[in-house]
Amino acid sequence: MRQPLDLEVLTTPKGHVYVISSRCKGCKFCVEFCPKDVLEESPGINAKGYHYPAVVLGKEHDCIHCEFCSVVCPELAIYTTEDSKAA
Repeated sequence: MRQPLDLEVLTTPKGHVYVISSRCKGCKFCVEFCPKDVLEESPGINAKGYHYPAVVLGKEHDCIHCEFCSVVCPELAIYTTEDSKAA
């Protein structure tokens, strides 16, 4: 018989998002695919004239290090790292 997962034992990973704004071409794939809606279009513009992504204020600790943003970015302009202090 199948048993449900013990949710008290499992933890959700936490991550930090890093954007290399000079590489971004404003496709917004990272914003669209983020499952926790951590990213938004920045009001700032890079040297190429594109709005790059930024972390939404108040959601700095909501990244779950799924790396979808890194996978979908055609310019390799965004990545995440796992927060080693996450419990």
